[in-house]
Amino acid sequence: MKQKNSFLRVLDKAENKIQVMSEHINDVRFLYTSGHISEAYEKAMQLEEHSEKIVLLTRALPAYTGRPNAGLEVNNIMRTSVPLEIGFTFEGWFSVRIPLLLPKKSEGSADYVRSLLYPAMSDFFKTAPPVRYKDCVLVYRHVYDETRSERQKRDHDNIEINMVSDIIALYVMPDDGPDICSHYYCSAKGKDERTEVYVIPKDDFTMWYSLEKMFPDEGVKLYETPFIPRKKQV
Repeated sequence: MKQKNSFLRVLDKAENKIQVMSEHINDVRFLYTSGHISEAYEKAMQLEEHSEKIVLLTRALPAYTGRPNAGLEVNNIMRTSVPLEIGFTFEGWFSVRIPLLLPKKSEGSADYVRSLLYPAMSDFFKTAPPVRYKDCVLVYRHVYDETRSERQKRDHDNIEINMVSDIIALYVMPDDGPDICSHYYCSAKGKDERTEVYVIPKDDFTMWYSLEKMFPDEGVKLYETPFIPRKKQV
């Protein structure tokens, strides 16, 4: 009975947030079509925040049925619904492509980032060669829709980026401290919004910086293994 009550309580929370989300959708549409763009933006950000909370609730919901494989099956759905790209560039730089921007949240949790990236990294390095970058630059390249206005771009530093850095460091660096790596953030315009992360030996950063403006709109091709052995890897 307790399990049933917990399931229904979580379901009720999700339903209530969906109702609020529906109201936000109507508000966003009205404000935007009325020409109140700034207000529409603020309301759209509230809509995005509610949608993230709904996702977290619905991800947890199957586990409340008591099914032992619920977590595994939810992770499988996440992998197919939000496919991450992980690999090495032709130059041998490690890269992760996340098909969503990492937003700055005023509240809430970054658990959804961990639940996406950690199992994907674990799966990749079951077959990929181990690497360790000991003197590198950790690059975050945010690709925005080319129609998005400059003032609608988000802050570079946020809890989601910190979460991603920790997970990437776990697999390809001793840690992400200042003695191991520097950080570089930049933005670019494109058709599909995403966040690209690169781990680059410091000696190669000037090369990456020169090539970045020529990256194809869909992103550079990624490979399962580095083509060129890097001096900074062991």
